[in-house]
Amino acid sequence: MKMTTGLKMRIIHRYLGFFLAGIMAMYSISGIIMIFRNTDFLKSEVLTEKQLKPNLSTGELSAELRIKGGVIPEKTEDGVVYFIQGEYNTASGMATVKKMELPVILDKMEHLHKATTDSPVFYLNIFFGLSLLFFVISSFWMFLPKTSVFKKGVYFSLAGMLLTLILLFV
Repeated sequence: MKMTTGLKMRIIHRYLGFFLAGIMAMYSISGIIMIFRNTDFLKSEVLTEKQLKPNLSTGELSAELRIKGGVIPEKTEDGVVYFIQGEYNTASGMATVKKMELPVILDKMEHLHKATTDSPVFYLNIFFGLSLLFFVISSFWMFLPKTSVFKKGVYFSLAGMLLTLILLFV
């Protein structure tokens, strides 16, 4: 049997698909979880205490605690600044912060999507993205171009692109 481009594409598509099945499962689970990142779904409250310098300003406190949106004091009583996420004792410098966090494994999986060039999973993201692009291209070698299955496949692909564009701009 002659090794045509179509046959090579099918073989690579098959084995790369098996290899990436586990990675795809992780990305799909973490992608679904990220949809709920602005909610407390699957999160639990974690209290942390941190020793800071005494008498920090609100801006310095925000920077030290790395609180998104900054520290917004609600009230100050007896040298303790109370804010939505916790409290800060201006005399001792002790800060207590409440955060809602995902379980460790789900948090690590979520970081797959948030990876930057500073992250070791950066390379996995590039490999995975290129592999998915290969799947898109190689899928057109699964059926002969003259068959009705291929023509329907092209229509479904175009419909998928159109739906994505519509959802992006709605």
